[in-house]
Amino acid sequence: MRGDRVFVRRLAIVVVCLVSLAGACLLAWWQWNRYESASGSWQNLGYVLQWPLFGLFPAFMVWRIRRLRQRERESEERAGAGPVAAPPRDVPRPRRPEPPRTTRDEPDDELAAYNRYLAELNAKDRHDRP
Repeated sequence: MRGDRVFVRRLAIVVVCLVSLAGACLLAWWQWNRYESASGSWQNLGYVLQWPLFGLFPAFMVWRIRRLRQRERESEERAGAGPVAAPPRDVPRPRRPEPPRTTRDEPDDELAAYNRYLAELNAKDRHDRP
């Protein structure tokens, strides 16, 4: 059963990579036609070169992930530790850092006046509501 899932997953990855490449090649062909038209510009030629790279990116990522996993397995084998256990799912969230405290002892008069003004507006707004 697990082997079937792995096969289907790998097949899906290959299909996604091929569809991505085919779509990008179609877009590159479209940009080439735009470049050859009377209203074409160098920007269209740039896209002609750029779209195939976008189409190859998913295949590159698959190759890169496989390579990183292989390196990880090799480093674990060299260390003789075996596979590393996955971290528990109920890991506590990191705490927010506390805002820095000011060392000023005197209150800020301008800030205090602004806070009083906001308090007056809030009281007036509460009084005006039905």
